[in-house]
Amino acid sequence: MLEWQIFPLTVKVVDIHFLAAWSMIGEPVNLEWFNPQGERIVSSQRVALHTGEDSSRLTIYNAEVEDAGIYRCQATDAQGQTQEATMVLEMYQKLTFRNVRSPQEFRHDEAAEVVCDVIASPAPAVTWFYQKGFRSMEITEEHYSRFQVLPNNNLQIHKVTKADEGVYRCEARVEARGEIDFVDIEVVVNVPPVLSVLQQSFNATADYQESVTFTCITSGSPNPEVTWHRKGQQLERSDQYVLNTMEAGRSTLTIRNIIQGDGGDYTCRATNKAGAEERELFLKVFVQPHITQLRNVTAVEGSAAMIPCVAEGEPLPEISWRRASDGQSFADGDKSQDGRVDVRGRHGKSMLTISGVKLTDLGRFDCEALSRIGGHQKSMFLDIEYMPKFQTNQTIFYSWEGNPVNISCDVKSNPPATMLWRRERLTISAEGTANTRIHTTDGKSLLEVTPVSDRDFGRYNCTARNNIGVKYQEFILAQADVPSNPYSVRLSAVSQRIATVTFMKPDSHGGVPIGHYLVNYKEVGSQDWRDVKSHGVQTIVLLTGLEPNTTYEVRVAAVNGKGQGEFSHTESFQTLPIREPSPPAVHGQRGMGKTYRLGLVKQDDGGMPIVEYIVKYKTDKEEQWMTKLVSGQHDFALLQPLQWNMRYEVEITARNVKGLSEPTFYQFFMPQKPDIIDSLFSGLGLGPVVGLGLVGFLLVLVVVDVSCYFLRQCGLLMCITRKLCSKKTTTSGKSKEMEEGKAAYLGDGSKDPIVEMRTEEERITNHDGSPVHEPNETTPLTEPEKLPLKEENGKETLKPDMIEIKVHSDNSIHTKRDDSKA
Repeated sequence: MLEWQIFPLTVKVVDIHFLAAWSMIGEPVNLEWFNPQGERIVSSQRVALHTGEDSSRLTIYNAEVEDAGIYRCQATDAQGQTQEATMVLEMYQKLTFRNVRSPQEFRHDEAAEVVCDVIASPAPAVTWFYQKGFRSMEITEEHYSRFQVLPNNNLQIHKVTKADEGVYRCEARVEARGEIDFVDIEVVVNVPPVLSVLQQSFNATADYQESVTFTCITSGSPNPEVTWHRKGQQLERSDQYVLNTMEAGRSTLTIRNIIQGDGGDYTCRATNKAGAEERELFLKVFVQPHITQLRNVTAVEGSAAMIPCVAEGEPLPEISWRRASDGQSFADGDKSQDGRVDVRGRHGKSMLTISGVKLTDLGRFDCEALSRIGGHQKSMFLDIEYMPKFQTNQTIFYSWEGNPVNISCDVKSNPPATMLWRRERLTISAEGTANTRIHTTDGKSLLEVTPVSDRDFGRYNCTARNNIGVKYQEFILAQADVPSNPYSVRLSAVSQRIATVTFMKPDSHGGVPIGHYLVNYKEVGSQDWRDVKSHGVQTIVLLTGLEPNTTYEVRVAAVNGKGQGEFSHTESFQTLPIREPSPPAVHGQRGMGKTYRLGLVKQDDGGMPIVEYIVKYKTDKEEQWMTKLVSGQHDFALLQPLQWNMRYEVEITARNVKGLSEPTFYQFFMPQKPDIIDSLFSGLGLGPVVGLGLVGFLLVLVVVDVSCYFLRQCGLLMCITRKLCSKKTTTSGKSKEMEEGKAAYLGDGSKDPIVEMRTEEERITNHDGSPVHEPNETTPLTEPEKLPLKEENGKETLKPDMIEIKVHSDNSIHTKRDDSKA
């Protein structure tokens, strides 16, 4: 029989080991332990069984609250009889906060449960406090209607807000032991992002290096992270995309160098722990019209040509056409006046249709795509293919034996045609024959034929062929003849030595173009014909070198390549007898100074050369005429010297060996006397006047410097003298140098110069014909007289009207007293 003896067991709450031992009286065969769950206990790392012959000890290391309960020890003897004893294990646990997190985050406007997992044995009492600054306020449902302490000791906050953020204290107490502990928990309320955009839609024009900036304004807690997306892909910073967060809550996306493909939707997405929000932004990209399809078209004459033009752009452009040949424009629905040209299509597509294509349709057509953004124009060329067309109307050619002739076959075609020559159904090879050669250029073939017999004259055929069709043209080579005779020979404008012959062309040129006309003329009774050729094919011929008062015979023949034709009927005419010349024509022009130039235009000389012109002139206040004889070979007469401010009358007569012509009357007026500067420089241009001015200025500087040298012993000349001679001018020589300097300074006085121009043939006579002697170009000039001086304020001066200066064509100057004032 078994007897149990239980040894006392002491277990402390703070111990981590539990020890249970049993003793029994008797001889058991087996001893086993069972846990509170009724499971047999087996030795392990935390549980140890120590069993002797009559005792067993159960040791539990690191005892936990869960180990509490009723443990059984069961003994079995050899007969299989069992007996057991029980023991109650109670555990006492100190206050322990298990895995309490801080901070604990919650989403705005949700029910927040602040977890405070605290254990103790016995169960603790939990109180919650809200830490505000240095103050701690107990949370009770009476004061905080949204706050509730749950049975599991957690704190629940209904519809938590940002204002509920802060530090909360979870305080636990075990009153039986007087144990107390706490933990502070930070509560964070996360607010979902709130996103807004300043402008949702943007416009831009492509390919103008434009930029557009999208702006998103965000709020939330924590601060949201903003990302930009397009077509499901997040945009990264690049040369095209510029991402920037200028300040908290503001993010921008800049799209640079906008192209057509940049148009569309863009997404601004804001994300934080509380959630995400996004907004769509739209970029409208306007694109300049651009013609993408337009090509050259080739059509066959008479068929229809269809020319498409396709353009892209945003918005889609409207298309119009322009025909370059006449500038006519066509839009959708337009037709040409003849109805052959028709245009259909809008919104970026257009079709120009030409029915019954003609050669006049050949050329450039302009397609223009136009929208409110801009325009684009392209051109195409309409090429027209057509069968050969012969361009020459000459089908008959003339030649003669031994004379080569070119028969021209001029063809226009597209594509270029090949040309063949045939003679009596036989093809003439490109190499030619003994008396034929073929010369071919673009669109033209020359058949060179050198007739050697009558058989070479006749019909020749030119055949032109391309892939559109074949054309034939027949040419005739005929024998040429000399021209027939001209007719209607007439004489006109017959004078003493000149006559004009006119005539009509011959009726036949003999098949060969006339090269020129041959005019024969001779004196009546003479056998010697003289020849005059016409200029080309002119039918007017001038006969010169005729004798006055003489009868002539004249006839005309035509000459072509083969030879000279027959002469026309002979016509007679008589030249005029010699007579006095016709009055000369006169035109005038004022000369230099007191001169006037008369231009003489020779008229009909009466059959003999003009010997001289008799020019008589006087003022309208005088009775006596001055006479000047001018050689008939000259075309002008120079009148001089004349008086200022006077009207002159002129009478000009031409003289030949037969006598005098009728006089020609002419009048002119001499102006007021000009001042000396005008007289000197009236005939000079700007350059010579400026040059003379500079020379005069330099002369004045030299005179002043010389005067300073002699009068005051200073100036540039004085400095040079001192350096070269190293001595001063003596006082005795000073007086003489002063007089020379004074004379050089005062010795320049002049009056108006009179420019005198003479020719050897000109001479002046009085009214009775006796010559008036005047100095001409070869007349030597006398020495100038000494000029009278007078004292005026102690200085020697010149009287301005005492002298006259004459400047001749050889630039010599003659001075004399002027007794009369002009």
